[in-house]
Amino acid sequence: MDTNELEKSKTHITVEIIEYIPNSVVSKTILKKTTGNIVLMSFDDGEELTEKTSPFDTYAQIIEGNAEIIIDGKSFLLQTGESIIIPAHKSNLVKANVRFKMIQTVIKSGYE
Repeated sequence: MDTNELEKSKTHITVEIIEYIPNSVVSKTILKKTTGNIVLMSFDDGEELTEKTSPFDTYAQIIEGNAEIIIDGKSFLLQTGESIIIPAHKSNLVKANVRFKMIQTVIKSGYE
């Protein structure tokens, strides 16, 4: 994962920050702090993230295309502009049935 943040005090067209790469999931860190991070991701058709469980809530927002997000075995189909909160300690899997881009935000504070 690229850990270089975006330039601050500069406007960005979010969907243009990251490109699709064939047969890949690409990520770009927008902001990374000890209290959480924001990552932009692109998924080529057929790609997915390994099923995982996080100790923190994760906000996933689709900014281009359509995604399938599976939380504790329940499938959610999200379209451009839609989002979902993946609860902490729940298994989840992100799949690309078609290519898509999303913003993923994790806030780590408040779990002390």
